[in-house]
Amino acid sequence: MKHAIRQLSQAPSIAEYQPCAVDTFISPAGILQLNANAYGLSHLTVVGSDRTEIALAKASEDALNQAKAHIRETQAQLADYFAGERVEFDLKLAPKGTEFQRDVWQALLNLDYGQSCSYGQIAEQIGRPKAVRAVGAANGANPIAIIVPCHRVIGKNGKLTGYAYGLTMKQQLLTLETDKHCLDI
Repeated sequence: MKHAIRQLSQAPSIAEYQPCAVDTFISPAGILQLNANAYGLSHLTVVGSDRTEIALAKASEDALNQAKAHIRETQAQLADYFAGERVEFDLKLAPKGTEFQRDVWQALLNLDYGQSCSYGQIAEQIGRPKAVRAVGAANGANPIAIIVPCHRVIGKNGKLTGYAYGLTMKQQLLTLETDKHCLDI
């Protein structure tokens, strides 16, 4: 299943990557915190982790309304994903990261539902075959869990490797996708 390449949004300035809106979503994997700016979703984290302390920027009413609209659309698509009715997200994403991190996250967006790969395969895909450890670090720094599917990256031996929210959640997400993927074949 090949799709059009999904792109990360670019904010005009580094300050505009800062989220200005926040809400939560209760999922089978835990309570998710969603942060957004006017350009798209900037963070998807798990409540209770050390990644949820995200300062909100002051924003114009228009920017705040745009950010809230991104969060509402994310909540709707997450509900479909966890119900097994969505295999691809169609959201504007605006995470802050270095050029290398954004290259890695973009490569993750190109992984199909139910598919997994290794850090080495991502390094090859972005044209940096010797940067396997840096790919692992960028994967670990991914601020938009689930939607930028860092959970789909496993060790080259096929075993689960670290995940910011624990291997149990990683396994839950992979199982959700594998079970649904197998049903569609």
